[in-house]
Order: sequence, then structure tokens, then C-alpha cells
Amino acid sequence: MPETTQSLHVTGTVGAGSDGTIFVLSRRLDGHDTFLTGQLQLAGDDKLMGVRILTFDDVTVLRPVDRSQALPAGHWTGTLHLPHGWRRRPVPEDLTAAAERENRDLGSLDPAELRYALTFLGEATTPGIRQARIEAIVQALPQPGRRS
Repeated sequence: MPETTQSLHVTGTVGAGSDGTIFVLSRRLDGHDTFLTGQLQLAGDDKLMGVRILTFDDVTVLRPVDRSQALPAGHWTGTLHLPHGWRRRPVPEDLTAAAERENRDLGSLDPAELRYALTFLGEATTPGIRQARIEAIVQALPQPGRRS
């Protein structure tokens, strides 16, 4: 995992959580470490606010570490600084097994391609769609030792 800081432009709304006020992002964060902390810098503010990043099935929320800070109301924009960068997502066993059966090389994908393929697969809503997506991913892979 890279040690460098990633900075992402984020937007959302302020909401109420069970533990107090939270920032609800307008788009779910994919491919980033979650359940960790980062720093949020709201637009027009020089201060950095420590936030805990929580990504669920369909939403990412930021919970301020210091709950005594005054938070904006309504919509907000800012920059989320992630000191931990991208996470490597595990390749599901069904995809690995299918690639092995077809003698295809999953290792040929660069990190961005792998994230894209895993997101595409993860968004399947039925077993039939998941199987069709596995087949599409596997067929696009080169055979070991051959780059296309």
C-alpha cells in the first residue's frame, strides 16, 4: 500500500448519525481504505478536520473525530486527504478459478484495470449477471506469457 497522501475533491450533505453529525458524501468512495481516518478540508477553510471514513454498500460517510467542532449545515464541498492511499482489493475465488480454468493471466492487469474489473464484477445484482461478468473479464485477459 502506498505511503503517499491522496487528495480527493468531495461533496455532500451534513446529516445526523447515531453518534452525532456526519458528512454524507454524494458519491460512494471505491477503492480506498475505509474504516480509517483522513482529514477533511472544507472549501473556504484552512483548517483540517480529522474524520473517520466509513464506506458501506451504497454510501460513504465521514464522521468527525472531534465531535465538538462546529459543522456546516446543508450542502458542502471540500478536499479529503487520505494518508493511506489506495487499497488492494482481493480477487474473488470465483474469478480466480475461472481465469485458471481458461488459462488466463489475472496478473496482467495493472492496479487501475483490476479495480475497474472488480468494481464491474461487484456491481452484479444476480448470480447470472455475476457469471456473465466473470466470463467477460476472463475472456479479455491474455494467456500467461502473451501480452495483447
